[in-house]
Amino acid sequence: MKFFIDTANLAQIQEANELGILDGVTTNPSLMAKEGIKGEAAVMNHYKTICEIVDGAISAEVVSTEFNEMVEEGKKLAAIHPNIVVKVPMIKDGVKALKWFTENGIRTNCTLVFSAGQAILAAKAGATFVSPFIGRIDDSSWDGVELISQIANIYGIQGFKTEILAASIRSPLHIVKCAEAGADVCTCPLDSILGLLKHPLTDIGLAKFVEDAKKFA
Repeated sequence: MKFFIDTANLAQIQEANELGILDGVTTNPSLMAKEGIKGEAAVMNHYKTICEIVDGAISAEVVSTEFNEMVEEGKKLAAIHPNIVVKVPMIKDGVKALKWFTENGIRTNCTLVFSAGQAILAAKAGATFVSPFIGRIDDSSWDGVELISQIANIYGIQGFKTEILAASIRSPLHIVKCAEAGADVCTCPLDSILGLLKHPLTDIGLAKFVEDAKKFA
C-alpha cells in the first residue's frame, strides 16, 4: 500500500518524506487555506514546491464545478509538473472532466466519494485514483472501511485499474484497517503516520536494551 500525506504544510511533508516511506501528497482548498496560501499564483507556486520535495503523485484540486472550467483549470495544474494529479469532485460535470482528462493523458484523483456507485462511475471514466472519505462516512454512522472493502471487491471482479485511495483517515488503526480491506493508497495526516511507530512494548524493550547496554560501558 502506498502512503500519501494529506496536508499542504511543507514542514510536515518534508518530515514524512524523510521517513523514506512517502509515495505522494494530497491537498485540497481547505488545506491550502489553513496554510495561508491565497491567490492562484501562490497556490500554483506552492504545488510546484511540493513537487520539488516529493517524487510521487501530487494531487492538486480544481475549484470549478462546471466541465469547461474544470478542464481549463486542470490543464493549468497538470502543466506545473509531471507529478501533478488533477483532483476532480464526484459530480456530473466532474465525471465528464475525468473522461476528458483520461483521454488527454492527464492523471486524475476523483474526490468526495462516499458510495460504491460513485466509485464505479469514477473507474468507468478512467480516474487514476478514487478517494473514498472513510472518516466522514464513520461520522455519519456508516462504516468507511467496509466501503473500501466493497470497492476493492468490485474493482477486482470488474478488472478496473483505478487505484483506491483511502482518504479522511483519522487514526493509525484506520490505516491498518484500510490495508486489510484492500486500499491501494492511504492518505493520512502526519500524526496518523507517526502513530504507526508507537507501541508500549517497543518503548519498554528499548529502555531495557539501553539500560543493559550501560553495563558494558
